[in-house]
Amino acid sequence: MSYNSGKTLACALFLIVGACSLDPQRVLLAQPRSSLGGQPAPAFRFGFGAIGPGMGNAVSALPSSASAGYYNPALTAFLDHPYASATLGLLTLDRNLNFVGYARRLPPKAGISFGVINAGVGDIQGRDRDGRPTEIYSTSENAFVFSFGLKPNEWMAIGLSPKIFYYSLYEDVSSTTVGFDVGVMMRLHPQWSVGAVIHDISSKYRWDTSPLYGNSGNSMTDRFPLRRKLSLGYEHAQIGLMAGAEFEYIGSLPIVRLGANMTLAEQFQIRAGIDQLTWKENLLPRISLGFSFESSYETWRPGISYAFVHDPYGSGGMHFVSLSVRFE
Repeated sequence: MSYNSGKTLACALFLIVGACSLDPQRVLLAQPRSSLGGQPAPAFRFGFGAIGPGMGNAVSALPSSASAGYYNPALTAFLDHPYASATLGLLTLDRNLNFVGYARRLPPKAGISFGVINAGVGDIQGRDRDGRPTEIYSTSENAFVFSFGLKPNEWMAIGLSPKIFYYSLYEDVSSTTVGFDVGVMMRLHPQWSVGAVIHDISSKYRWDTSPLYGNSGNSMTDRFPLRRKLSLGYEHAQIGLMAGAEFEYIGSLPIVRLGANMTLAEQFQIRAGIDQLTWKENLLPRISLGFSFESSYETWRPGISYAFVHDPYGSGGMHFVSLSVRFE
């Protein structure tokens, strides 16, 4: 693939994304029902950092950042340099989605990453039985993710991610549970790779409202939908192109994702992606655009990344801003 053909591929994806984003009637006319409606932990399926969402989250076969362990724990064994990042995510309806992570290789054949995910809703106006305002409430949904990857050989890695979930829903109503991800990554060629991941094994929320309502309280368990994912990655360092494609089952719902990243200069990259493509339900896709700028200071490279993700059912979009440091 030549440099010009690589630029053509990236530009084509940007044109597709732009065309989709200029179709407001789809947002106004289509209000589909989804099998994911009412399922727990939707915020943890939006993606994290600014690189992943900017590429439509089609990055599970691309070891690209400190959030690599979240997408596929096996990716940590292929990281070239230590990497740290912090992301602020601003969503519609007073929602937020934040991420802090650190990832590095453990020579000669392993890698680890740590990540803290925070999602929540603020400015919830409380009211009494007569409809009069009382106080302002908020929720806090958190996940603490530890990922470990190991390479049995130079072309394959396996990984595991234990996750601790803590959800503070209301006073005296919270849930603390544990779930797992497992993944594999294989280099089919210096430029081609494939990954497979199973997310949210045994992941759930367990609720008990007895401390709040006494004998009238109840106990229940909300199980996360199991996610099974197959990913394809392509990297061409000479032309600065990185692209990914994914097929995933979230429960029983099939989802396709596409994304591309193009290096236009040594310190500047642009990216685009499409998420939530499906033929089984009448869901609208989430489209995204983003960029990164990096500088260089001796043995470390600070950078800033931004991603805009179009919300097909909201009045605006999702904004992700990441500050990162890569250590040489």
